[in-house]
Amino acid sequence: MNKLLPLLLLSIIGLAACSGEATSSGQMDYNQTKKMMIDVLKTDEGKKALQDIMTDDAMKQKLVIDQDFVKKTIESTLTSKKGQEFWKTAFQDPKFTQAFAKSMESQNKDLLKKLMKDPDYQKMMIDILKDPDYEKEVLTLLKSKDFRSHIQDVIIETYNDPLFKAKLEDSLLKAAKEMNKTDNKQK
Repeated sequence: MNKLLPLLLLSIIGLAACSGEATSSGQMDYNQTKKMMIDVLKTDEGKKALQDIMTDDAMKQKLVIDQDFVKKTIESTLTSKKGQEFWKTAFQDPKFTQAFAKSMESQNKDLLKKLMKDPDYQKMMIDILKDPDYEKEVLTLLKSKDFRSHIQDVIIETYNDPLFKAKLEDSLLKAAKEMNKTDNKQK
């Protein structure tokens, strides 16, 4: 008991000293609190605690932003001058345009499928295809040296494809068998 008493008194004095420091200076001011929080967050334990909070499913659901708010913000941002300048700059970056196109690919396919079933859209497409100026442009393109060279490359590439060769061989064998059958029937 005699050995515990000095240890107990030392603990009480330490606690009193700590509590006296906080009360003598009053409450910590904003900058001290901010510095302390930043120091805590920079530690490995602080980082791990933040990661745990951010990966918690309940917290993720609370962080989901109201869709109407997001829509209004995007609309106002897109229509502003700064927004238009941002998009002009962003679409000049090939990586951004590729990522943007990939993200919209399935929606564009769905939209195109719906449009192809729409009679008004079909009529408009037919009118475009029948337009004499459009026909001239297509013919000019088809007769161009670059297009012919491209077609030639595609044909050579296709012919060198092992799957194509196998299909071609099967088709020729079937055609030869059919010709033998018709020749045998005529005799």
